[in-house]
Amino acid sequence: PSLVGSEMCIRDSPLRDVVVYPHMVLPLFVGRDRSIQAIELAMKDNKKIVLIAQKDPDQDDPQENDLYEVGSLATILQLLKLPDGTVKVLVEGEKRVKIDKINLSDKLFGADVSLLEDVLDLEDQELDVLVRTVTATFENYVKLNKKVPPEVLTSLSGIDDSGRLADTMSAHMVLKVEDKQRVLETNNIRERLEPVSYTHLTLPTIYSV
Repeated sequence: PSLVGSEMCIRDSPLRDVVVYPHMVLPLFVGRDRSIQAIELAMKDNKKIVLIAQKDPDQDDPQENDLYEVGSLATILQLLKLPDGTVKVLVEGEKRVKIDKINLSDKLFGADVSLLEDVLDLEDQELDVLVRTVTATFENYVKLNKKVPPEVLTSLSGIDDSGRLADTMSAHMVLKVEDKQRVLETNNIRERLEPVSYTHLTLPTIYSV
């Protein structure tokens, strides 16, 4: 993958059963002490944190090898401490990042990361055809899959960036964590769009029988 910019050292928080894409806004419930500490320190600093999915969601004390090598640089929009000691945070994904090194201590998670830049290897006309095909197939997916709210289609109509379009569709599809992670790790926009059209979206037709 192509890298842009210099390495950054930033707090991180491992996630169970969740993959966060750029431009994605969602609430997270955090219970591990090291993750809470990382989030609280980020709130006092620049509100930036790296969100990394765990390979095994049942692992309570993940080490570097237990985490995927690509995550999302995110901004913490809101933090709420709950009565049971856990924390609810609202985050917004911003950029794909490659995890160069995980820095573990007794008190918090940290990571050295490099930004990943999107790559596009299609001419404008080829991209337009692919986007139209993927969008039409995704519309059919939404109609067949009751787990996806139809309002998603309205939000897609306002997205001009093809990379963001691919991420938004993948975020709303019913996929395994490892499949969502594969999309996150793909910085080539064509390679993110094509599987949405030719692989995953054929499944709901079977389920609807």
